[in-house]
Amino acid sequence: MSLLYGPLANRRIAVHRYFEQRVIQDETSFVDTASAPYLPAYPTMSHEKKLNELEATSICGNDISSSCLYVSALAIAYAGQYAWVALLVVGAVLYLFRRIYGEVVGALPLNGGAYNVLLNTTSKRNAAVAACLTILSYMATAVISASEAMHYLHTLWHGLPIIPATMLLLGFFLLLTILGISESAVVAVAIFLLHLFSLTLLVGVTVWYLFTHGTDTLLANWHMPLKTSLTTALFLGFSAAMLGISGFESSANFVEEQARGVFQKTLRNMWVVVTVFNPLLAFLAIAALPLVEVGQHTETLLSHLGKTTGGPWLATLISVDAVAVLSGAVLTSFVGVSGLMKRMTLDRILPQFFLKENKRGSNYLILITFFLLCLSVLLITNGELGPLAGVYTISFLSVMAFFALGNFLLKSKRPKLPRPVYAGILTVSLALLGVLAALYGNIRIRPDYLIVFLQYFIPAMLIVSAMLNRTAIFNLVLHAAESFAKHSPRVSVLTQLNIRRQLRELHRQEFVFFTKGDNVSNLNKVMAYVVENESTNRLKIVTLLKEGEVYPEDLLTDIRVLDRAYEQIEVDFVTLDGHFGPELIDRLSKEWNIPKNFMFIGSPGDRFPYQISELGGVRLII
Repeated sequence: MSLLYGPLANRRIAVHRYFEQRVIQDETSFVDTASAPYLPAYPTMSHEKKLNELEATSICGNDISSSCLYVSALAIAYAGQYAWVALLVVGAVLYLFRRIYGEVVGALPLNGGAYNVLLNTTSKRNAAVAACLTILSYMATAVISASEAMHYLHTLWHGLPIIPATMLLLGFFLLLTILGISESAVVAVAIFLLHLFSLTLLVGVTVWYLFTHGTDTLLANWHMPLKTSLTTALFLGFSAAMLGISGFESSANFVEEQARGVFQKTLRNMWVVVTVFNPLLAFLAIAALPLVEVGQHTETLLSHLGKTTGGPWLATLISVDAVAVLSGAVLTSFVGVSGLMKRMTLDRILPQFFLKENKRGSNYLILITFFLLCLSVLLITNGELGPLAGVYTISFLSVMAFFALGNFLLKSKRPKLPRPVYAGILTVSLALLGVLAALYGNIRIRPDYLIVFLQYFIPAMLIVSAMLNRTAIFNLVLHAAESFAKHSPRVSVLTQLNIRRQLRELHRQEFVFFTKGDNVSNLNKVMAYVVENESTNRLKIVTLLKEGEVYPEDLLTDIRVLDRAYEQIEVDFVTLDGHFGPELIDRLSKEWNIPKNFMFIGSPGDRFPYQISELGGVRLII
């Protein structure tokens, strides 16, 4: 290895030259592949078994299909006998989001959902907002699912105290996840198939009941006067019924664990389940039960429907199925939030102590914090489904809106990034309008739910904002400590030393940008992104060379120009023989002790031989 050093502008910047044996001759070294007539298909780094269609659908399907157990009652409460129409409209909106999610996640097949999309298309601050909303969404999902599971269990065990039992169920899954026990695909498949069987059986029995008992109840309900106009009833019913697609984002949060092509199928399968069962169950409930009874059994509507149409055995089956599938949704929430918060911590959005692990590799502090948040929202809402659904719907719909906005950003900022599906501008616009309308409708239904939501969202954003701006905060405190020195010199000196140590730790973390000779405009975007989004003053700019090439003088000239504008950043320019790919990233990450999510690239073209997910979390920033 040979090291070359050269002065750039006002200070010395290291220029490193690494000579390595090339693995494949005459390859294009980085992401500029548009001009290359052909690139060979390189083998991927990962040989782990990926989830097939049934396994992946079951994991996310348990989450979204669990809403069938309570969404019909919510929709009927506002839309009355027209609730099934509102649920059909929800299915239409979800159909639009199939293409939106398909395009975004297909182009950026990385775990993290909306957070990942915004992280790779806009600033870290915007991504942090989506992450906070997703955490709130997971929190409300866990509490709603646990509470509903205990309500259904209460139909089998009448002496069960709902809120203490809900707390115990949440604590049970806390212990499971701390022990390192996450979703088993086999168990998820068994629960999902049981759930589909139970719902199908309930539909069949209820249809037979109507065939044998007539449609008098349906006709009586159909002529019931609405509390408001038909348009308002449908709008409010649609807004409340949007809770029925909760969990649609789940598949995007573990897309890296799915086999190629499976993600699109999970979106289709989830859409079919909720579009068929939710309107159908709502219609059958209206046809078989007086609307007054629907209001009296909001938490356990399907169990009551089963008891009325089939008898106690069907009610028991529905209750057992509900406890199983809702408990699966609780587990999904714990596992999902753990992965998201760990990613945020690695990106230095959350405090680093969250990375502490036990012997089983679980981030127990993340799980304990999430558990305490769930307990607090449970106690604040006293376990009532309405406020819980309101908190969840506001956060979930906001995440959906961010996904639609992320799709627009992807089209404008990453137009050359390959994607298996393309959602048209009209499709994205209609979907976004539908979500915003539902968001407005939910706030209109119960404005006080917005207060409960803000009680969690605002503190979360304050913590995240403090982490993102901690360099400025540390400098402010340091200035105050220096001013306070004349009153208490000893305390001030200790404070200054501690703050300077914290600043050194923040600044010494190095970041990497891989380039094939970007122009000065693109390099300027890179430097600006680092200054605006990262608490560091060290950046490696790495370029890969073909055999016999020397380091590019033009690139050095561009870096000299930028060095005058960004004096706070120390640049280490590295040239390297070889080709860009997962193996190189993995090796350099270990050699330089730089996490892969602190490595950046520009947006690759459609001939780039790897999926973005194969690069281990490398970020797209230009």
